[in-house]
Amino acid sequence: MYAPRFYRRWIKDSDLVSFNVVVKQTDLYIRAQRNLKDKALKSVLKHRTTLETYIEHHPLFLSTLEPYQCEVEAPAIVKEMSWASQVAGTGPIAAIAGAIAEAVGRDLLPFSPEVIVENGGDIFLKTVKKRLVGIYAGESPFTGKIALQVKPKETPLGICTSSATIGHSLSLGSADAVVALSPSTSLADAIATAIGNMVKSMDDIPRAIEKAQSIEGLQGIVIIKGDKIGIWGKVKILPLG
Repeated sequence: MYAPRFYRRWIKDSDLVSFNVVVKQTDLYIRAQRNLKDKALKSVLKHRTTLETYIEHHPLFLSTLEPYQCEVEAPAIVKEMSWASQVAGTGPIAAIAGAIAEAVGRDLLPFSPEVIVENGGDIFLKTVKKRLVGIYAGESPFTGKIALQVKPKETPLGICTSSATIGHSLSLGSADAVVALSPSTSLADAIATAIGNMVKSMDDIPRAIEKAQSIEGLQGIVIIKGDKIGIWGKVKILPLG
């Protein structure tokens, strides 16, 4: 089922060129210093074909909700997703949106020093100036009111969001938004899912923050449930006004 990406209209900066690439379930909103749509499409097709071919021969990779151990000779994107699943304690598909966002973003970096790839709320970001990344958290009063500030030296960076109240991704919790930051966009995606699964009420936020602190490779996390927010790590939140 397609979920309209209406939050993309919130982006107000005009110094980068924006374009979309859609292939089956992959719906990318990309910003770069020039239009790289053809190169991005080629990249998406390459990485999707790699994953589809692997899944055809290893169907468990697609269906399992448990950490996955792939073969030594597996493709790089499969290895990245498998590693993320083991660190986060999720199935490898919990990392797919982040994995594709980063793979495409890195393919585009030789052609643009700044690249932002957003894939259903999961972002790969490489920037040469400070950027604000708005947080969308459904009906929470924080929606549209706060943003993450990201500095160039902190990128490339993965910023991934899991929500039980918006979108169609599987979440076993009820958080309005869990935003995870990591140099690995695959890992950020899987961790956002794992931490999101823990948050079933506002009272779960401290326990989820404690869990996040123990995950190697995670730089920071934001957890939103209703009018409550928990923040840990290298995270700078600014008000949007």
